[in-house]
Amino acid sequence: MEDSSYQIDLGNLLASDPNHHFQSIPSSREELVRQCLEKGTELVQAIADSLFSLPSTEDRDGPLVKLPPPITKLPREKHLPRPKPPTKWEAFAKMKGIKKRKKNKRVWDEQTSSWKRTHGYDRANDDRDIPILDAKSTDEVGEDPFAKRKAEKKEGVKKQEKNRLENLKRSAKTGYLPSHIQLAATSLPITGTKKEVPKKASKNELESVAGMVATSTASGGKFDKKLPGEKPPKHLGKHRKFLPIVEGKGIGSKEKQQTEKILNQLLSKSSHEILDVNKAVTMFNVKKEKQRKREKDANPGKSGKFKPNKKSFKKTPSKKKP
Repeated sequence: MEDSSYQIDLGNLLASDPNHHFQSIPSSREELVRQCLEKGTELVQAIADSLFSLPSTEDRDGPLVKLPPPITKLPREKHLPRPKPPTKWEAFAKMKGIKKRKKNKRVWDEQTSSWKRTHGYDRANDDRDIPILDAKSTDEVGEDPFAKRKAEKKEGVKKQEKNRLENLKRSAKTGYLPSHIQLAATSLPITGTKKEVPKKASKNELESVAGMVATSTASGGKFDKKLPGEKPPKHLGKHRKFLPIVEGKGIGSKEKQQTEKILNQLLSKSSHEILDVNKAVTMFNVKKEKQRKREKDANPGKSGKFKPNKKSFKKTPSKKKP
């Protein structure tokens, strides 16, 4: 039965009891969990009762209800998305009332008498496929029209790239930048003032990243093409060695040795009776030798084996005979 003291928000499937309080402080954590589960069960039952009280429609899977709009305002984890600023052309088109028209993706090609793409590779009416160009009255004598057209295309590409960077500068001022551009913000002049310029990566950091990328392939960069002046990676990764898939001579014995080695390691971790006496003696001797060497380096004056004999160079007075 639904309690009137409950606050139910069916839009968020949320229920709460603002008048609830513990009659006594729970003596243990188990008691606290038990009381919380009891109260949570009551709130879930109240939500279920409210759902079944809504008008429903029959469906193949059962009754369906339409939830009302939510009442409780939940905070957002992320900020609201910033509107993308219009580009220079978009602002000009809006001012002039120019509307974008949808163009056909395929047009008729007069050279091959077939339908081809409007733009891109193997497009229709491509200038590069025209063997003869009509002369214009503005053309200079002796000028190559094909070279001129190629230079004009390069200038158009440069102009387009300049406009793209200008649009990015304008977007950076409003706080909107695409994610792939934010990653490369250190190398593009789009960050505004000098205070906002992020710290550029140092030479060592770039070399370490380049080394990690070079060794990220399956062969560890062994068969990759080296760049001019590229240094070998400092830390080469160790690759695990597996037995060959195709069975051959000696594969069964190697697999048996590998299995026995793993079993011995597992048993040695759980048992204190397994002891390699020769290995223990060797480790003790090595430890003793290292300790003796450290003591010798700390007190070099105490060792008299290679200590030079100091002789006095003063002449002793000779005894005169009477």
